Parts: sequence; structure tokens; C-alpha cells
Amino acid sequence: MKKHINKIHNVLIAGVLLFSGACTDLDENVYSELKADNFYNDETEVLQGALRPFTHMQAWLAPTGGNGFYYHSELSADQVAWPQKGRHGYDGGDHFRQHYHTWTSNEGRMRGAWELMWTGVGYVNGAIEDISGIENPEDIGMTSDEINSILAELYVLRAYHYIRMMDLWGNIPIVTKNAASTPLNPATEPRSKVFEFIKTELETYVPQLPKYSEELIGRTTQTAGYAMLAELYLNAEEWSGTPMWDECIAACDKIMSGEAGGLGGTPRLADDILETFGNTNQMSPENLYQIAYSRKGGFTFDWGGFYFGYGNMSEALNVGYSGWNAFVVVPTAFDAYEDNDLRKDEWFLFGPQYKYGTEEPVLGTEEYNGEPLVYVNSIRRESEGDMTSEGSMAEGEENSGARFNKYRSGTLDDENYWENHYVIYRLTEIYFNKAEAIMRKNGGTATQEAVDLINASRKRAFSDEDWPNEMYTAATLTLDELLAERGREFIFEGKRRTDLIRFGEYTNGSWWDHEPDGDPNKKIYPVPANQIANNPNLEQNPGY
Repeated sequence: MKKHINKIHNVLIAGVLLFSGACTDLDENVYSELKADNFYNDETEVLQGALRPFTHMQAWLAPTGGNGFYYHSELSADQVAWPQKGRHGYDGGDHFRQHYHTWTSNEGRMRGAWELMWTGVGYVNGAIEDISGIENPEDIGMTSDEINSILAELYVLRAYHYIRMMDLWGNIPIVTKNAASTPLNPATEPRSKVFEFIKTELETYVPQLPKYSEELIGRTTQTAGYAMLAELYLNAEEWSGTPMWDECIAACDKIMSGEAGGLGGTPRLADDILETFGNTNQMSPENLYQIAYSRKGGFTFDWGGFYFGYGNMSEALNVGYSGWNAFVVVPTAFDAYEDNDLRKDEWFLFGPQYKYGTEEPVLGTEEYNGEPLVYVNSIRRESEGDMTSEGSMAEGEENSGARFNKYRSGTLDDENYWENHYVIYRLTEIYFNKAEAIMRKNGGTATQEAVDLINASRKRAFSDEDWPNEMYTAATLTLDELLAERGREFIFEGKRRTDLIRFGEYTNGSWWDHEPDGDPNKKIYPVPANQIANNPNLEQNPGY
């Protein structure tokens, strides 16, 4: 098994090195580094070409960059914020506008997200064109079936890019070829047409994908494809105007039955709440789609910049990285966990911080310079005597808010230090998706099947002693409670904005320092103004 995982890592890393460049410059051919007629000489080179778009995807999808899908999905929702902390973190008001939903079409980070994601589409289109042009696969030691399987991966990967772009911007162009063979200025298409394009691509190519297995970690397989379809169908009413609850249930069943494959044969829920996110999570049985990072291979899942404190916190976890003390947990989100919820204890850093393995306190460096650092569930100027106000995005301090501890790198002396994979889809989400589809089909009321699906996940978050009082029943599992439990289970996983929109809470809900604006236009972002200036065929979204 290990040799198969290492092979995928090696191909991924080689792909990153070979194609590193042209990641953000949309004015150049994204495949300018190679010529198709002197590349693709064997299976390894074909895989490198096919996996290059996948490795690029981490730049905008994972919490490793400050201007991608993840930033916009989390910082505009009700669980994660980037408040100003004294002299740090104002950043021109970028994060304030996300939190308050007051963004404009001139946001620099939004431009970055657009460019990164469309560059990714360019990489996929280039790979499809090049690999489709291999006329005699046997000449490079491959079969036509192997080439077609890789092409199916690329079509599904492109559809995933479109899901995420449609989620953010709604109305976007549909581009399936690179600049040499497509109009220079593609026109905006309505979200409903984009939805149908994605749906057709996925329904056509997902059945052609290989079933998931340990040999295919880091690849786009059937479990990934059916998870995409489950998400597409779950959000179909919002994205296309027509609900597709039965289709969502059927896609979930493809995964839950093991028909689509899985690590270990059939996917199953991890035994505890730490297994899926630890530094040996490569083979977690509930993983369905993951980015195969490897520190040893030079391709590290670096969540530290945004989610980790300053250098003083390196002492607390005995790690070699530090961060910008940026993202914090919104106080109302932390309050949503009961005190006996194991996720509250395990997935967050909270309270006094001590140097690893000791009772010696970590010391502050800003408002609490030289004093013990204690993370608190408030964002206000307590160092100046404010112990009672609700605070605001402008009033944070170095210790404001509970902090991220969901993914854990292990310590510096750990053999698998910082080997974490980033999980895009996991089986728990499929359980939640199916339960929600069942409930919505049933007028919002839970059936026993829906209750059992959610309880199977939630049970891991409570002790055996507490569980009898914490399990859901058909009476207690309402849609409002399902949204709350989705928040508790999937915090930090880049999914919250999408969930809030589907439940009608994104523009109508209140949380901590955010009041509802009631503006339905805010459910999608504006097309960046510079893109419209460059392409007269792009149309701005309503309300901007």
C-alpha cells in the first residue's frame, strides 16, 4: 500500500515542479512550458500532465492561500473571521467587508480567486486537449481504456472547478478549450445553463471513473465524482430552481454501498473525531477525495499562515511553523458546542496555552506582552478593561477567539510530522447530504433513517455516558438543528457559506457582529470589475 501512495506523491510532486509557473498569469498559455509533441512519452508523463491541474487546485481550494474559494466561503459565513487585532489584520478592510457582506466588484482577493480558478480550468482544458491527441496509446505503453479513464478524470475535475465557480459567481462563461481554439472573450452564461453543463459532464463521466482504492489516493475517482453529484443535486433548487432530492439520495447510496469503491473497499465512518484530520490520515476510511500532500516530498498542506498564531505558539505544539494570527472562531460559533462535546475540546485551541509538555505558560507578544497567553471566546479590548461588550471586527486582541486545531501536524520529532492530506469530501458529508434530502422530501421532518444517519456521526462527539442524552430523535432533528449540527461537524472545512445559502440564512441570519442585510444579490459575488473591463462580453451580476 505504501509504495502505491508514494508513487502518487512522486507523480504529484514531479508535476508541481515540471509545471511550476504560469499559475496566475492569464495572458499567457498555461501550457507554455512544454510542447505536447515532445512530452507524454510514457504513462508517468501522462499522469503528470493530468495531475497538474489537481495540484494547482490546492492554491485556491485549501486554506493555504488568502484569495481563493476557501477565504470567501468561510470569512463571509458565521464561523470564521479575521478581525483586526490591535495593529495587525486590518488589511485595507478586506476581512471586514467579507464579514459584513459589504464587498464591491473591486476586491483584490476576489480578483485573485477568479484568476486562480480560471487558470485551473485552463490547465484542465490543456491537459484534455493534449491527452486526447495521443493517437496511438500503445506506443507509450498504455491502452485506449487507460487514456479514456484519465480523460474522464479530467472532465470530472473540470466540472468540480465549475461547481465552485458557479457557487461563488453564479453566472459565468463556459469554456472547454484553451485560447487558441476558443473565442477570446467568452460570454456570460446564466447559472441554470452552467448547472446543466456541470450535471451533464458529471453524469456522463463519473460512471467511467475508476473505483476508489489506496492505489488511487490523490486521484479523481468514483467516490469523488458521486460526492460532487450529491452536492450538485443537494443544491439544485438554489442553483437551478428545481429540487433534485431523489437524485441526491441515489448519488449518496452509490458511495455508501461501496459501489464506487473506497479505502478498504467500502467507505465507513472513522472511529473517532481525530482520525480523518491527523498526520496519518491518508488511509482514513471515510476519505472520498483528498489532496495528497507530503512534507517529505516538498508539497506541504500549510494551514499555518492563516490558522496559526504568532511564533510563540510554535512552542505550544512543538512545531516548526508559525502564522499570522489571522483566522479566529466567531464567538457565537464556539458557543454552539455544548461543553461535553468532544469536538469543542479537540478541534480548538482555547484557554491558557503552555509550552509543549510543560506547565510553563506561552507568553503574549502584543497586548499581553510577557503575560500568559489565554485564548478567550470574545473579540473585544479586554486589555483596556472591556469585559462585557459584544466587541466587533475592529476590536480584537492577540488572544481573541478560540483557534483552529482540527488538522494536527504532530510534533517535530514525529516520523509523520506534517504529512496531513487535505480532505475535500468525506463520508460524513454524504450521511448529512442524504439525511437532508430525506428530510426535505418529507416536508422538513426527520424520518428515522435521517435520524440514524446523523446520530452515526454525532455519536463520536460524546462519551458513552453522555450519549443517551445527546442523541437526536425525529422530534429534535429539525432542519434548523441539522444546519447547526452541520456547522459543528464541518467547521473549518470550507463549506459553511454554501450551507447557509441553501438553508436561507446567509443573507437573513445574524451572528456575533453581523446583522442580516436581506439582499438576495449577496448570495453570489460580483464579477471582478477588471475582468469586465477586459472582456466586454461578461455581464455583471445583479445588484453590483
